[in-house]
Amino acid sequence: MSGENWPGEWLRGFLEVCVLQTLTRGPSYGYAIAAQLEEADLGNIQGGTLYPLLTRFERAGLVEPSWRTGEGGPARKYYRLTEAGRAEHAALVTRWSAFSEAVGRHLSSGSRPNNPEGARG
Repeated sequence: MSGENWPGEWLRGFLEVCVLQTLTRGPSYGYAIAAQLEEADLGNIQGGTLYPLLTRFERAGLVEPSWRTGEGGPARKYYRLTEAGRAEHAALVTRWSAFSEAVGRHLSSGSRPNNPEGARG
């Protein structure tokens, strides 16, 4: 589903775990994180969405920032997962997997009426 424009409600639900997943590959900076998420067909994540999340991660001790000089450009703020960030990632992956399976089961259960025959809803 390349280029899919996912509903904002969905994006808010999965963005945290996906950003943490991206950072399990090693330290990265905002633009590169957004590019990796887009390459994964998760949509175009805007800076106004991504950077506040990274700031929350930083305040919670999930990531450790560092400034690195850019190649021919300005310095970039890189984010590295801390041990607490790795633990949070593992917990979120477990929870997300269980939730995703539950939704999948529900969606594949077929359509059945919610109300017994003759009941009004």
